[in-house]
Amino acid sequence: MTETLTTAATGITAGNQDWLRLKAAASALQAFQVQDGSIPDSSAHAEAGRQVDTIVDAIRALAPSFPHDAAYLEAACTDFSGWAAGGFGVPDFLSSLLAFQPQEQRVDGLQHLVVFPMYTQNGSSSRLVEAVLIEVIWPEFIAGLEAGEYSNKLFVPIRFLDFTAGYDTNSAVLFPETVAVSRTPTFTWGAIFADREAARFRRVLKAAAETTSLELPEGAAELLADQDLTEATFVMWDLIHDRTHMRGDLPFDPFMIKQRMPFFLYSLEELRCDLTAFRESVRIEKDEDADPAARRHAKLVQYAIIFDRIFRFAITGSRVRNYDGLGGQLLFAWLHQQHVLHWTDTRLSIDWDEVADAVIALGARIDDLYWRSIDRPKTAHWLAAYQLISATVTPHPASVWAKGPDALPLSGAPKGLTDQVLDDEFPLSMFYEALEKKMRPVIESTAGITGSSAL
Repeated sequence: MTETLTTAATGITAGNQDWLRLKAAASALQAFQVQDGSIPDSSAHAEAGRQVDTIVDAIRALAPSFPHDAAYLEAACTDFSGWAAGGFGVPDFLSSLLAFQPQEQRVDGLQHLVVFPMYTQNGSSSRLVEAVLIEVIWPEFIAGLEAGEYSNKLFVPIRFLDFTAGYDTNSAVLFPETVAVSRTPTFTWGAIFADREAARFRRVLKAAAETTSLELPEGAAELLADQDLTEATFVMWDLIHDRTHMRGDLPFDPFMIKQRMPFFLYSLEELRCDLTAFRESVRIEKDEDADPAARRHAKLVQYAIIFDRIFRFAITGSRVRNYDGLGGQLLFAWLHQQHVLHWTDTRLSIDWDEVADAVIALGARIDDLYWRSIDRPKTAHWLAAYQLISATVTPHPASVWAKGPDALPLSGAPKGLTDQVLDDEFPLSMFYEALEKKMRPVIESTAGITGSSAL
């Protein structure tokens, strides 16, 4: 099986009895595990061993349906048996993780059976045994984009077929970083559940448009009506977004993962990647030589970015250092202050002929901030980033940062500056406070959503 193929044979379904046995056994094991994935209670080892035997037996029964994953599934059986034989200490599934290489076989409809002790982002923070049955989403136009200017060899877009409890949550990613291993390998893939992203988007946009009396443009209305179309749109968005990290004129460490930086810098990095995807989609849409399917989806990507950012991102999650929420607030406020988004007579409206230029202009502001950063001390870069955001989104009245450099502990370690950032440094506006109250039940209802359960 190679990337030159475009379709895969039909695999198993969520009702497959061997899959259900595996899923039940994995779920039973979770009850015995502690946060690091181990099972310290020796009195539970006998029952845990029986559940591991069931998992191994089920994997072997299912393996013929996944010949492309034969090496991984065999390694998984070995890792599970070794974990049990070793007394259920902290699990080490490095061998099976190294054998699982889904990025090498991006084939539309190709299924994978994935079983690891792992945490799930926006789900469980414990490395419990989770099992997920997935299939790849790889439309021909995406293959064309990836083979051209938007190469991203690590990117694997997927959809859910079934899952254990850790994914019955808001988690929409399957990352190797989450797996319990003895040492950190070089990560070679990252998978994103485009069906969950699309389903959340459709449910939230439908409710938000009704709540704000927003008249949707034709393309956005098509997204509401078609889950498959929306999934492909999100795959295109994610492809360009994901490859944008570590590309361009960037600060030395744009991810800021190992540095304790203010959360609003994460807001700018994620928003930068989205606005780059928006800008590139505008370019593709206008390219008469581009694939017609790519051009069509490029327009839809623009709607998806705007509506997901301003409706779902801005009001999802807690107000504790919510960097995606702040990114959504910034985009909304920017469009409003550029006079292309209007809240008049309790109705929301958008001047679509002018939106692209306004969004691209915000992206250019962030790009310029990044470009200037290599000539600035870290503290000066942080202050410039804060100034960019606070010029559009109003800070909390009690903010020390809002008072300017003279109020901040600039002579000490950078940690002192970070500690001065409030958990909710940029509170919701009155518009968003009202919208959040009305949309809260809808947002909460999207936990665990999949393409088959949308709308």
